[in-house]
Amino acid sequence: MTDVLALTSELIRRRSVTPFDEGCQELIATRLQRAGFVCERLRFGEVDNVWATHGSGSPVLALLGHTDVVPSGPVEDWTSDPFQPTVRDGVLYGRGAADMKGSVAAFVIALEQFVAAHPDHAGTVALLLTSDEEGDAIDGVRRMAEVFRERQQAIDWCVTGEPSSTRKLGDLLRVGRRGTLSATLTVKGVQGHVAYPDKARNPIHQALPALAELAARRWDEGYETFPPTSLQISNFNAGTGANNVIPGEAKILFNLRYNPNWNAAQLETEIGAVLDRHGLEYDLHWHRGGEPFYTPEGRLRAVAREVLGEFAGAAPEESTAGGTSDARFIAPLGAQCIEVGPVNASIHKVNENVSVADLEALPKLYRRLIERLLLP
Repeated sequence: MTDVLALTSELIRRRSVTPFDEGCQELIATRLQRAGFVCERLRFGEVDNVWATHGSGSPVLALLGHTDVVPSGPVEDWTSDPFQPTVRDGVLYGRGAADMKGSVAAFVIALEQFVAAHPDHAGTVALLLTSDEEGDAIDGVRRMAEVFRERQQAIDWCVTGEPSSTRKLGDLLRVGRRGTLSATLTVKGVQGHVAYPDKARNPIHQALPALAELAARRWDEGYETFPPTSLQISNFNAGTGANNVIPGEAKILFNLRYNPNWNAAQLETEIGAVLDRHGLEYDLHWHRGGEPFYTPEGRLRAVAREVLGEFAGAAPEESTAGGTSDARFIAPLGAQCIEVGPVNASIHKVNENVSVADLEALPKLYRRLIERLLLP
């Protein structure tokens, strides 16, 4: 069994369902300390974080990952136990195999090999891990970014190991992500009998025109490689369960995925203005999940394009699609950020998996990125 397969398997065995790490980071930190890294462990609430560094000064190249995973769902739906790594027909199965314990293990192997071969390398190479990526993302990298600001810790380049490839390893290079903004809207009415609407105020009827306007709005035409901003209503709850009662309130959840044409404050102002214009009585609570980020053409993109092309056999697609990642907290520090990882077809699904061949190629890919960025 190769080193990366063995380490990935050991990580999968640890039931690190967000926000719990279950010793994954300690296992990794112990290995990296033996390789000469300085490892700082920072715990906030229930969330574990580790910042491991080797070398000094600039440039600073950070590898970014998470040790937490999403719940497995019903174990009986899996072909094998989700927390017992199993190889079948050249494929490793287990929760976190692709998202993203495989990448984390590959980071560790690549870093060990790099500092063994180049102990006096230029600049700083680092690994940042959290156990709060799949959850609320409050006490993980978001909090670590605050620590870095206070310390004036610079990061020049950041490579996140999120599963970005679509069909084969290296066929996609993620160069940005949309921002995410979520809202809980409570529209207030007056409960009453449906036969006497004049004595009540129906919050559903009041809310629908405003929501229809927001849902139909063309927010923008996109930005660079970003798709247009999108608002999606995900939940609408109202009523007592009876068909003869006008409800007293309606609760609506919606989310915006937005490109760099907007920031969260601007969107909040725009939406509040629409609700006010429709005369609603309402409470509105926002959760800012993170602003969009975009890495323009530069050394990091150029090196990554070259390396991925070597592994995939063709230049990668360069994309900003998908959800969010913890890179959204590192980019505002001034870092150029990309995402490079295994095929994402099975992430968050039953029987999550990664090709063993791809897994064994990942340390070579990450090491090559590190060498071409930090070596003369």
